[in-house]
Amino acid sequence: MSSPVYKRILLKLSGEALAADKGFGVDSERVSEIAAEITDVHKLGVEIAIVVGGGNFFRGVEQSSDMDRVSADHMGMLATMINALALQNALEKCGTFTRVMSAIEMNQVAEPFIRRRAMRHLEKGRVVIFGAGTGNPYFSTDTAASLRAMEIKADVIMKATKVDGIYNADPAKVKDATMFDKISFTEVLSQGLRVMDATAISLCRENDLPIIIFNLNTYGNIRRVVLGEKVGSIVTA
Repeated sequence: MSSPVYKRILLKLSGEALAADKGFGVDSERVSEIAAEITDVHKLGVEIAIVVGGGNFFRGVEQSSDMDRVSADHMGMLATMINALALQNALEKCGTFTRVMSAIEMNQVAEPFIRRRAMRHLEKGRVVIFGAGTGNPYFSTDTAASLRAMEIKADVIMKATKVDGIYNADPAKVKDATMFDKISFTEVLSQGLRVMDATAISLCRENDLPIIIFNLNTYGNIRRVVLGEKVGSIVTA
C-alpha cells in the first residue's frame, strides 16, 4: 500500500529508546534517527501524537520503596519532560513543527494539556508530544498513552519496543517463545502478558482502541505499520 491506513496515531516511546545503548540519559544520535523516521511518516499526511516515558532518567515505581510514591512519581513526570524537549528539538531540526504539552503546568517550557488545543495542533500538521504522563501519581505513561489516544480520537496506539511483538514468554530468556500476530485484550489480561499495564489495556478494551506492538530498532517500522504492512503484533477486541 502507498497510502496510510491510519489518519491519526498515538506513538508510545519509552525513555530507554532515547538512551539507546547508553542505558541512561539521552543519546542525541539515536534521538535524531527516531525523529527522522517520525518526520518521514509525518510527510505521508499522518497526524502524529507522541507520549514519551522517562525510564532513562528515573522510574517512580522502582524508587517508591525508598521514598514517598507520590514524590517519586512526580520526579518521573519531570523525567518525561526532559525527553519530550529532546525529541522536540530533534524533530524541529528535521523541519517538523511540534508542540510539547504538559499534564502539569510549566508555562515557560511547554503548553498545558488542553484537549481541543491538542487536536487543533494535529489538524494544523504539528506533531504533538505529551509529557508528564497523566499528571497524576500511580498512573504509568502506558496509561497516559491510552488516555491521550482516546481524548484526541486516535485510530491506533503504536507502542515502540525493543522486541518484534508480543510473545507468550520473554524471548530474551525463552529460546522457543512464540510471537502472536494478533491477540485480544482479554487474552492479554488473562495470560498476564506484559504488553502495557492492566489499566491501559482495560481502557483500550472498553473503548475498542487497537494497540500495535512493534520493534523500533528496525528502521522504517513506523512507516510500515502506518502503511498497513504486517509488522509486530496487534491487540484488538
